[in-house]
Amino acid sequence: MKALYTAVATTIGGRAGHVKSSDGLLDFDLRPPKEMGGPDGAYTNPEQLFAAGYSACFGSALSHVALEKKIRIKPDVTAKVSIGNKEGGGFMLAVEMDINIPEVDQKTAEELAKEAHQICPYSNATRNNIDVKLNVKGK
Repeated sequence: MKALYTAVATTIGGRAGHVKSSDGLLDFDLRPPKEMGGPDGAYTNPEQLFAAGYSACFGSALSHVALEKKIRIKPDVTAKVSIGNKEGGGFMLAVEMDINIPEVDQKTAEELAKEAHQICPYSNATRNNIDVKLNVKGK
């Protein structure tokens, strides 16, 4: 792969640590969510960051495939990233995406989402590695 861009971030202390990007735009503490024994408070965690990245990337992939078909959309994408125990030990992720494309009918929305799922870098990275469910809604 020829890289178009490389993001760089360093975390010290893992889930209960501090993360900072090389450009300084990200610079904050991480904590496990309360459901995993973390504290209450204004902290983020890796699953929230993954959900933000995946939903943004998938929305861009949707817009890209729509523009290729000369369809103008402004999709609303919510990624729900779950973490749980993996059979045999360890942990694993699952993603459920709520995709709302109100500018097109249901069939077109489903077609766009299917195509976007084939080109989105996050979808390509997770394919056959974690469960990803797409819930698509058109007008």
